[in-house]
This record gives sequence, structure tokens and C-alpha cells, in this order.
Amino acid sequence: MAEILITIPEGLSDRLDKALALCAPEQAALSRSRLAKLIAEGAVRGPSGPVTDGKARAETGDYRIEIGAPEALDALPEAIPLSIAYEDTDLIVVDKPAGMVVHPAPGSPSGTLVNALLHHCADSLSGIGGAARPGIVHRIDKETSGLLVVAKTDRAHQGLARQFADHSAHRRYLALAHGAIDPADARLRGLPGIAFEPGGVLRITTLLGRHPTDRQRQAVSFQNGRHAVTRARLIETFGTPPAVMLVECRLETGRTHQIRVHMAHAGLGLVGDPVYGGARRASARALGPDLAAAVAAFPRQALHAAELGFDHPVSGESLAFSSPVPPDMAGLLEKLRGRTA
Repeated sequence: MAEILITIPEGLSDRLDKALALCAPEQAALSRSRLAKLIAEGAVRGPSGPVTDGKARAETGDYRIEIGAPEALDALPEAIPLSIAYEDTDLIVVDKPAGMVVHPAPGSPSGTLVNALLHHCADSLSGIGGAARPGIVHRIDKETSGLLVVAKTDRAHQGLARQFADHSAHRRYLALAHGAIDPADARLRGLPGIAFEPGGVLRITTLLGRHPTDRQRQAVSFQNGRHAVTRARLIETFGTPPAVMLVECRLETGRTHQIRVHMAHAGLGLVGDPVYGGARRASARALGPDLAAAVAAFPRQALHAAELGFDHPVSGESLAFSSPVPPDMAGLLEKLRGRTA
């Protein structure tokens, strides 16, 4: 039995199951339907005591949710090779390749990171996330490469989830994006949610939620959704005038597709992003036709989880890991830098 704490802030006047789903840390993997079931089972205790009606109005304050043993898992162990950056009895840090789905879902029932972990870790994965996501504390998209940590015990899962929820875990991404970050850009400064911090760091602050017409996408909002903050710093530009940039993105929050949606909101969509990149193409005039064609042909969103840091949830030791840019992004960078040189 494990306990998850969810805090409902002031001003959120909504039915309880919806409010809890909105405020639950993403790492807890608690859907609205699962929360409704837990409420009905008497597993939720609010500021005024136990609650059993998910349709009742939410109160401001702390809600404690008891999570029992996970349901039986349909996913099967598969002997899929893993690139492991670190492993002990409590957790494992994996360097995920692009193209691998993190957990089974409709359309991806096998070949996922969870299938590989079930084989590698046998019965030593945390079940706090429920049957669909054993041990998964946070996720990265299928076509995003790089580092993520997986819990092998419930104690580790809770400790890691707290760090991701309070934003103390460190995550640094590298991306190739269209355009360039320029603090003098009047267009950028005029966009809602956009600000610049010292050093020319672009700060994007919005709410993120489901797209109103496409449920597979996320969308920027300033009325409904979850608070999201991304910071982006220009590292290098390519082309004259700059048409593509290498950018460092740091997450203060960790929402679904956050970097991709926020960069698209800023008009700086990621190279190769088929969902949020729109129809934007790198300028052949700025890069030359061959390089522009190479950028257009990049087969996935050019996003890599390059650094991950956190305190070990059991020992308290500070851990930090880094992953080099994968060969596909490195190859495109080499071509772009060759042009610059």
C-alpha cells in the first residue's frame, strides 16, 4: 500500500475527480477514471475527512490517496537490449533510443521500454504507477531519445515522483529547431506567455491541456490546463540569416509534449516534428538547397534528453547522468557545421 498526496489550490472550483486528475503529478499516472474508482472505493481522504463522491466540489487543501497493489499486467517480458546508464536495487537509468515507446498502449502493445524492463528487472519493478506503467516515474516521447529513470521499488518511486513534482529533478534537453532565439525579436516579445531572462534565456509560461479537436495533441491555453514552464537557450545558429538553431531546453515542469508545444507556440518548432512543426521548412536561400533538404528529411523530432539529475530516493546521494547526442542528430549537426565552417 502506498500513499500519494495531491494538493488542490485555491480558486479551482471543479468536481473532485476532475480536480484531482488535473492536479495529480503526471508521474503518478492517475487518470480521471482511476481516481473516480479510488474515490468510490473510499481510498481518498480530503481536508474534511474521507470522500466517496467524485462529483462533489473539490475543497482547497491536501488529499491523500491510498494506492493498493497494482492490477495484473498484460504486457509480457521481451528480451530487448537496453542502454543502461546506472542501476542498483532501487532504480535504473536508461538511455532510450528514438523510436521506442515507453509503455504499452493501443497500437504499441509490445516492443516498449516496459516490455524490455519486465525482462531485465523480472519482478523488481515498482507497481505504484498501476498496471500500465510499472516503475515509470516520467516519460519521454516515442521519437525523443535520451535519459529517463525507472523505479524498482515503491519507496524509490514515491521519492522520485516527489522530486519531479516539486521540480527539484534536473532535466536538460538538446534540440534542433527552426529560426533563432533573439531577445530583440519584437514578434517573440509580443507573444503571450513569452519573457526573456538574463543571458537571453527564453522563458515560456502557459497552461497546457488537450487540444480541443485532436485528442492526441496538446495545446497552449491561458484558461484551462496544467501550469507549464520551459526555458530555452540558444547554443548555435546555422544559415545566413539564421534558419536553424541548436537549443538547450530546461524543464521546470514536465507536461506531455511540453517542449514541442512550447517551442511551436514561440514560432520555433522542432526540426522533424510532424505533429507540432507545421509546414515550416528551412530556407534554402539561408542554408543552401542541399542542407535545407537534409533538414527537411530528418525523420523525427530532433529532441534528445541529454542530462538527468536527482537525489537518490533512498540513499540521498546526488546523481547526475549525461547522454551524447545520438548519431542521427549528430550527423545533421555535422552537416550544418560544415556549412557554417
